[in-house]
Parts: sequence; structure tokens; C-alpha cells
Amino acid sequence: MKTLLALAVAAAVIVVPLSAQGRSRGGRSGGQIPREPSRRESPNAAPESEPGREGGAIPYVRGDHWYGHAAPNDPRFQLARPFEHGRFALSGPGHVYSVLRVDLGARRLWLPGGFSFEVATWDWALTAPWCWDCDQFVVYADTDHIGWYLLYDVRFGEYVHVQYLGL
Repeated sequence: MKTLLALAVAAAVIVVPLSAQGRSRGGRSGGQIPREPSRRESPNAAPESEPGREGGAIPYVRGDHWYGHAAPNDPRFQLARPFEHGRFALSGPGHVYSVLRVDLGARRLWLPGGFSFEVATWDWALTAPWCWDCDQFVVYADTDHIGWYLLYDVRFGEYVHVQYLGL
């Protein structure tokens, strides 16, 4: 009886955290790196969701299609000075990065070469399951929001909005 109870407790200790993480078990991308997102024509374009799937709060990429991207005219993305710290030229699927340093309190991260980015306040919670020191990332220019970039987590197939802060 004690052995059975010990087995049940051990199983709960292992299974419950895995099921709570949900998104971290395999991710959506299968490690694929998508091509750049396409610019949407309509400024009122709503975030897309996959056919047969309800729209979710987590933007992601599947099969080179970017789902859940905010509307081009979303006021959160209006910047007084777009590209204030310059443009990040090493973006796109040909540039895969590991994060060298992250400041969780300031929502900032540094890539090799000293390039730094700040995650948008409203997207920060979406990064909770990401592994900043073990996942790989790709930075894409945000074609719908001038002055913004998209930080794509290769393992999860998810992305968040970031601003380039320079070197």
C-alpha cells in the first residue's frame, strides 16, 4: 500500500508540472524557422486564427503563416520616434540567436554582439515559459508596425514584439 501511494505521489509530482506548462511540451513549430511575415494591406486587419481553431492570446507561426498578429493600426504600436536607436540589420530567418543576458525586471535581452532589445509590456507575460538561456531566437522586422521587431522563439513557434535598443 505504501509503495502504491509513493508511486502515485511521484507520478503527480512529474505529471502535474508538465501538464501545467502545456505549451512547452514540443511547441508548435517543431524547430522550424519561418520566412518573414507579409505586410497586411488593411490597417484594420484583425489578428488571424487558424481555420477551426479559436483565436488565442498567444501569437504563433505555423507553416510560414503568422497567426495572432495585432492589427496594423493598433495604437499600442504608435511610436513618436520609430527606430530611435537605429535599425537592426541582422534580422530574418538566416540569423538564429541565443540570448546572452536577460534582465527580467526591465524586460530586456542581449544577443551576441551586444545588440539589445526590450519586450513590449503587453507581450511580456507570453514569454513566461520560454527558456532565455536555452532556446534559440530569430528577430524579424515587423512589417505592420513601424519601428518594432518580432522576436520568434524557435522551440515554441511563438513570437512577441520587441524594440531595438542598439548596442
